[in-house]
Amino acid sequence: MPVDLITLSEDGLYCPAGDFHIDPWNAVPRAVVTHAHTDHARWGCGKYLVAAPGLHLFRTRLGKDADITTVPHGEVVDHNGVRVSFHPAGHVLGSAQIRLEHCGEVWVVTGDYKLDPDPTCLPFEHVRCHTFITESTFALPVYRWETADVLFGGVNGWWRANRAAGKCSIVYAYALGKAQRVMAGVDASIGPIYTHGAVEKVTRAYRDSGVELPPTTPVSEVVAGAKEKGKGKSKAKPWAGALVIAPPSADGSPWAKKFEPKSEAFASGWMCVRGARRRRAIDRGFVLSDHADWPGLLTAVKESGATRVLATHGFASVLARHLREQGLDADVIATRYGDDDTADAGEEAEA
Repeated sequence: MPVDLITLSEDGLYCPAGDFHIDPWNAVPRAVVTHAHTDHARWGCGKYLVAAPGLHLFRTRLGKDADITTVPHGEVVDHNGVRVSFHPAGHVLGSAQIRLEHCGEVWVVTGDYKLDPDPTCLPFEHVRCHTFITESTFALPVYRWETADVLFGGVNGWWRANRAAGKCSIVYAYALGKAQRVMAGVDASIGPIYTHGAVEKVTRAYRDSGVELPPTTPVSEVVAGAKEKGKGKSKAKPWAGALVIAPPSADGSPWAKKFEPKSEAFASGWMCVRGARRRRAIDRGFVLSDHADWPGLLTAVKESGATRVLATHGFASVLARHLREQGLDADVIATRYGDDDTADAGEEAEA
């Protein structure tokens, strides 16, 4: 039986033959990273190897002094005899699956991924392999995503109704990836789009990477302008009829109170489950996720051609059990990765 190309160490997924970690959860000498969400791209590693389209995001997250080497999608890097390549994951800008080949064995680590179309990043690419390490965030049959036209038709209808009522529309969406997907999907002719500081910071990195997005204005600039004109007493309310995009951490905060009268919505795959919107005490819940739904996960596994599948984070045991019932060698590999709504909560405080 061949030796495992990837094992689980105290620092995360480790490739012994290549002597590097993949998405380590601690600082390590060499990190090969799938994407720029901070539960996968940890600060403080000695060297980083990433897919080229994500460079601006990694610089934004890791800092200008981080030692980052980029590789175009599909190009092979030989590291201690292990052939490493990146392939689009469709999760967020620059996200990639990592393919490893050594001594005739091919493994793929998906990181986070989705199969749904997304104008802000490259589409998921099916990669053939022997062993497939897949995320399983939404690995339950109940999780099935709507098409983009249905989803954003709902968002636009809600925004228009709020504008007609003189209300501000606030969408709480993860600052990296989901917020930009909301921008790209809505009808920007309805009204102006304002952004929380954490969202705007990431959006600049998207624009610098060549992603086309509608015009946005940071809320902080509007507030500063109003104070300068009226010494903080301006009666102008530019928020009425506007769309404000903010991270989930802003929900219920003093920052959000300035937009009254307002209607609040949450964009997340968790909104697929009855009661999730009620628990958050918001007006609307839009089912929008940057992860694969149940059919997407099963399609990715099938198209990989893998005979061995290791599921990680989320409903990993459910997916592994289902795949075993289909005749695959499937198991769970425990990792510390988060989900798309909580992974970067500590970085979303900027207003």
